[in-house]
Amino acid sequence: MDEKPVVVGVDGSEHSKLALAWALGAAQRLDAPLVVAHVRSEALQLGTARIASLGQSPNIPDTVVNGVAAWIEGQDTQVPVRYESLDGTVPDALLDMARTARLLVTGSRGRGGFASLLLGSVSRSLAASAPCPVVVVPHEERTVPKESKDEAGRVLVGLHPEETADEVLDFAFHAAQQRGVALEVVTAYRLPPSPVMLVGPPAPALQMPPPLPLDEETPELVRDTTRLQEERLQPFTERYPDVRVAPTVVPADAAGRLVEGSRSADLVVVGRHRRYRVASLLMGSVAHAVLHHAHCPVAVVPPPAAS
Repeated sequence: MDEKPVVVGVDGSEHSKLALAWALGAAQRLDAPLVVAHVRSEALQLGTARIASLGQSPNIPDTVVNGVAAWIEGQDTQVPVRYESLDGTVPDALLDMARTARLLVTGSRGRGGFASLLLGSVSRSLAASAPCPVVVVPHEERTVPKESKDEAGRVLVGLHPEETADEVLDFAFHAAQQRGVALEVVTAYRLPPSPVMLVGPPAPALQMPPPLPLDEETPELVRDTTRLQEERLQPFTERYPDVRVAPTVVPADAAGRLVEGSRSADLVVVGRHRRYRVASLLMGSVAHAVLHHAHCPVAVVPPPAAS
């Protein structure tokens, strides 16, 4: 058994129950223990501290943890489970747990999230800064009914030949191998800039999106991108010979293809870029868009320096 656990953050909401079920399945596939982490409410933390200050021993049950424990006991699983009631802020407490985790799993929104939000602040913060891979499980309104999915699902990964770290591809190949499904690799080729965009327009209202490349340019772009994609994938296809790879090359941004493909996928894997320093941009534009709009769980894999 892998000593590093799968850690899942729960708060008693329906969103966190979806994350819990996914994390339990991941722990089974990885042959790893599961740690269920609940950050107690601020009121409960203050109450416990107040009782302790009076010289009494606080014995306040964690109803969220107790409820999760009762649910897990009813499942047919042999996964070792540990329960943690944590204090502090939710992001800080879960980030601390992530330091020794193999995987951190969270729901896309917590109990206090607005219904209109596609992605909660906690899951966004964890995906942008955790030292281990983070899987964000979407809330029920964004998921696609199982009966409309392919029977076996598949894993999707976004690959930028020059920027995607080996850790991202290794995570994606391993996930596909565990599930016994195909791995679709999506790589975007860059469109040449429009001559119109090279000269500043007189007013923002007159700005035009760049046109698609000329027909004679497209085959060369596709050919070059396909070659780079094949070169990056070769070490991993040799390492994982049982994984069936479906390489895909698309124009411009890969995010749209990944989001659309997530309707029939079990998992989308994206990398977190190291070059960004602004917190909101830390994940990169593709990871940011996929996290907000994907219809299946999304794994955000950090760069090597963050691991």
